[in-house]
Amino acid sequence: MSVTLIFIIITIITSIYGWNNDAVTQKWIFNPYAVKRRRQYYRFLTSGFLHAGFIHLLFNMLVLYMFGEQVEYLFKSTYGDFGTVLYAGMYLLGIVFSDIPTYLKYKDLPHYNALGASGGVSSILFSYVLFDPASKLYLYGLLGLPGVVWAILYIIYSYYMGKRQMDNVNHDAHLYGGLFGVAFTILAIPRVIPHFFQQLKDLSIF
Repeated sequence: MSVTLIFIIITIITSIYGWNNDAVTQKWIFNPYAVKRRRQYYRFLTSGFLHAGFIHLLFNMLVLYMFGEQVEYLFKSTYGDFGTVLYAGMYLLGIVFSDIPTYLKYKDLPHYNALGASGGVSSILFSYVLFDPASKLYLYGLLGLPGVVWAILYIIYSYYMGKRQMDNVNHDAHLYGGLFGVAFTILAIPRVIPHFFQQLKDLSIF
């Protein structure tokens, strides 16, 4: 079984468990104030295994399944079994890293909470875009745009939703998780840079 599927199964189980156990959700959710005052640093990671609802969970896990398997294969084909470790590290560190700006922004606000695997999922998505920026990705099987275009739209959407702050979903994590995925992939597989620009030569918007 791939690491991607293991992450998906664990996240589904923990998210459902959190929906039925509010005490667990309150203990695991990302609350910057609790992290600062009570030194509950584990929240940086545990919040990535909780979701606001079924649609939130479905979207994140669907994206992770669609792109995670391919990115995991690319890392493993480069480094063997160690590539699997690197891939897992990118996902988990993406969750943690993407919460750091949120922590700095809200660490003195007791009532701010956020949750979701968006940071880790975005790191995987943007890593995939580095490997194959020109490939067409289809929204609901209808609108096909190159991966690099979707990535740009994803950043714009996340920035907009982050400004609205109308739910507990950490939309800022989409942006910072994506940036982390790009940086991590470049450091792990430097040859992806010339490959990325070579692929852009074949870019067709529609």
